[in-house]
Amino acid sequence: MDKIGVLVAFKPLPYLEQELTRRGCRLFRLWETPESPVLEFCRQNAADIQAIVGNSNYGADAAMIDALPKLEIVASFSVGLDRVDLPKCKERGIRVTNTPDVLTDDVADLAIGLAISVMRRIPSADKYARSGAWKKGEYTLTTRFSGKRVGILGLGRIGLAIAKRAEAFDCPISYYSRSDKSHPNYTYHSTPVDLAANCDILVVACALTEETHHIVNRAVIDALGPKGVLINIGRGPHVDEPELVAALVEGRLGGAGLDVFENEPHVPEELFALDNVVLVPHVGSATIETRTAMADMVLGNLEAHFLKKPLLTPVV
Repeated sequence: MDKIGVLVAFKPLPYLEQELTRRGCRLFRLWETPESPVLEFCRQNAADIQAIVGNSNYGADAAMIDALPKLEIVASFSVGLDRVDLPKCKERGIRVTNTPDVLTDDVADLAIGLAISVMRRIPSADKYARSGAWKKGEYTLTTRFSGKRVGILGLGRIGLAIAKRAEAFDCPISYYSRSDKSHPNYTYHSTPVDLAANCDILVVACALTEETHHIVNRAVIDALGPKGVLINIGRGPHVDEPELVAALVEGRLGGAGLDVFENEPHVPEELFALDNVVLVPHVGSATIETRTAMADMVLGNLEAHFLKKPLLTPVV
């Protein structure tokens, strides 16, 4: 990939940046020029940029694509592609790749970890022990995770991995998806509201599309109820965040474990004081092993494209 111009839209894993440089790529580091408007930066370097490396927060919209006439490929350091204008890429003949499978286990692990953390109030118990409050009395009783009814919004790769993990805790599994899947041990529900009404823990694991934007709305939250727990390891816009905050503050929802938010990195401050909420900063795939594997997949897709070989994970 000697002398290939790559627009890196986010501050990448050092390993990815080093490997792109080692392969002779010319890197255009968008994150290093915050004072320069994105489109202006793209236009200034348009003659040299043939590839974009983005992620779940920074992709390639129609305006950026129009500003880069020599763009050939968008290699996303993520599974989700809601930040990439796929129809525009198809129209221009621009290839698009992502990084599926390699992050499935980590995201599924985090979903289960968040559920247990919320129900057993692990962060609050940690603070209780550290603060010395334990000397004044025993910590409050909490709720078990084992045996609880787990509902999953989206039974794709990650949803299935979550289901298999929850099964190990003797949790009955139900789900909502665009169609009934061939999983006889899992119960299919035809609407998100019906699913929420029939589970104790609702996990959001679907792709973000126009149809799934705010798929968790007030009706779903109210169906989950004051003893229910919401876990979101999908995308922030899957959930109507003001409705979620109101339900938690008012006690209409039992708890929440959130890895993603509508306006990252901004987190609603009303949640900070709630002991029944566990917040983490979009770290579903953030392990050394997985992020390295994701980087290798991005590198492999770029090399395949410019060597005119089949892409590893083609989307467009």
